[in-house]
Formats: sequence, structure tokens, C-alpha cells
Amino acid sequence: MEEKIRAHLMISGRVQGVCYRMETKFAADRFGVFGWVRNKRDGRVEALVEGNRPQVEALVEWCRSGPPAARVQEVTITWETCREEFQNFEVTY
Repeated sequence: MEEKIRAHLMISGRVQGVCYRMETKFAADRFGVFGWVRNKRDGRVEALVEGNRPQVEALVEWCRSGPPAARVQEVTITWETCREEFQNFEVTY
């Protein structure tokens, strides 16, 4: 059985107005991870991701560059205990 992990991400740079949330959802669906992504008022994007370690790590790596129009400056990751509280991945507001 694969280890389940949870990552809380804060992504900064040019990450709003460039389809970052929508593309993150598409990537999360491809990797088979669950959680959510949303814009913050301060211009960052926040995401909470749960799933098997390799898939969560793959999404975290994807977030370091994001979609083509994005210019990610920094991804801050807080690793947390997986709670398995999500059934899908969605864009929240």
C-alpha cells in the first residue's frame, strides 16, 4: 500500500489571470490526486493536495512551473498528515 501524503502549497509569482487554477485542476485529475486550489487576495495561489506520495509529488513539481503563461517565483510547501477528506479536486473561490 502506497503512503498517502498531504501538501499545502502557496504559489507566488504571476499566477493569477493565467489559467493557473484551471490547469492545476487538469493536472491534479491527470495525476489522480484530490483537494482544491484557489486564488488568494494577495496575488498568490493556494492549493491543498492529498493522495499517494508519487502523485502528490508530481503535482507539486508541476506547480513549480504551472501553465505556459505563468511565471512562478516560489512554491512554499507545508507537509501535513493525510486526512483523506476529499473525493475529487476542485477550484474553489
